[in-house]
Amino acid sequence: MAPARKWRTIIFTTVALVPSFWAILAGLIAAADGSTGGPPPGAAIAFGLALLPFVFVLAAFLSQHPSAPGATLRAMGMSILVGIPASAIAGDAVTGLVAGVGAGGALAFRRDGAENLRARAIAVTFAAVYVFVLVRTAGAITVVSAPAFPFTAIGIADHLSVRRAQRMEAEREQQPGEHAEPL
Repeated sequence: MAPARKWRTIIFTTVALVPSFWAILAGLIAAADGSTGGPPPGAAIAFGLALLPFVFVLAAFLSQHPSAPGATLRAMGMSILVGIPASAIAGDAVTGLVAGVGAGGALAFRRDGAENLRARAIAVTFAAVYVFVLVRTAGAITVVSAPAFPFTAIGIADHLSVRRAQRMEAEREQQPGEHAEPL
């Protein structure tokens, strides 16, 4: 996929992720607080979780994934499998949401050629660890920027994977030997 199209897809899916992300967090905070001044916790969490599949649908279809419906289902499953344990281990919902959404996005976005799941997994792990540190150092302000990290990490991982593959191909072409053309 062309880099401009990939980054456009990342921007649209990140914008779609923001209300889902914030609604889930608002519901979790309201449930933990027990105060009656905020949104009803169950409704906010349900709203956020209801929007999340549409984020993965958007990612799969805008990136022109060859099996977009299946990729969306796998992304939802992976987001649950990674997000819940990450939240439990980290002790905060923000880190778990970043890890879960990133893991789902790694499956929802189309992969071409050099783009691989390993690089995406490393990038999502790095984003989750970064958010974990930010939550503990910067505090609540992290909630504002956290939705930007999962898909951006995937885009950067793909970009670096493609650059690495192009560099290796250029090095192979420059080396004489078995790839040399006959006279």
